Amino acid sequence: MSSDVARALEEDLADGDRTAGLIPEDAQLETRVISREQAILAGRPWFDETFRQLDPGIDINWLADDGDPINPGMEICRLCGPARAILSGERTALNFLQTLSGTASHARQFVDAVEGTGVVILDTRKTLPGLRLAQKYAVRCGGASNHRIGLFDAILIKENHISAAGSITAAVRRATLDHPELLLEVEVESLDQLKKAADAGAQRALLDNFGLDLLREAVAGYKGKIQLEASGGIKLDTVRGVAETGVDFISTGDLTKSVQATDFSMRFI
Repeated sequence: MSSDVARALEEDLADGDRTAGLIPEDAQLETRVISREQAILAGRPWFDETFRQLDPGIDINWLADDGDPINPGMEICRLCGPARAILSGERTALNFLQTLSGTASHARQFVDAVEGTGVVILDTRKTLPGLRLAQKYAVRCGGASNHRIGLFDAILIKENHISAAGSITAAVRRATLDHPELLLEVEVESLDQLKKAADAGAQRALLDNFGLDLLREAVAGYKGKIQLEASGGIKLDTVRGVAETGVDFISTGDLTKSVQATDFSMRFI
């Protein structure tokens, strides 16, 4: 988080804020952040860290927590402290808040769309470069769950891995021997491949671009034998139908790559 903020501030400030430098050095300022639309709040730690790095003397009083629903016109927080630092950090802090709240809000839409089905909505690695941990935090604020963080904390055997290893069985066997502590998942494109993954001992199968009828067949034959995760082009208007097939998980890059920022404004008191 601190490195995310440091990079963002360096990008914006470089060797100094020329406009804020026009303000008297001892000037104090009180301001508030207002939401302009309905959303799920996320990003408080990044917002706070922005002002902490600029001036630890800035006091921030939050009126809503990450994960809370917020409404148009709602006051989210108040800031009080050195005017120069508040003005210099305004855009960077709001950028984090708007991007992460947008991510959380979109995740909540997916979660609400599958309510009552028992399916778990997962994100993917299709995140904004440099902001993966931040967006995955926001996904959780929205009520969804995280898939693997990167290539290091789980094994997902895809088509090219299978070709290089020689077979699904060979790839699963090697993964089990090398990293028995990690989640082991195999991407499959047919029921035959699903059978091979289950027989080989994979914990989860990623059902890639299965139609609804094929998903139902997979659930009927393999639910309880191997975890079933549907993926591939799943959008908000199609996710309910996929969930109703009975799969255990649905993963979609739409949570993090198709984000519309939440609109906030900072108003000075």
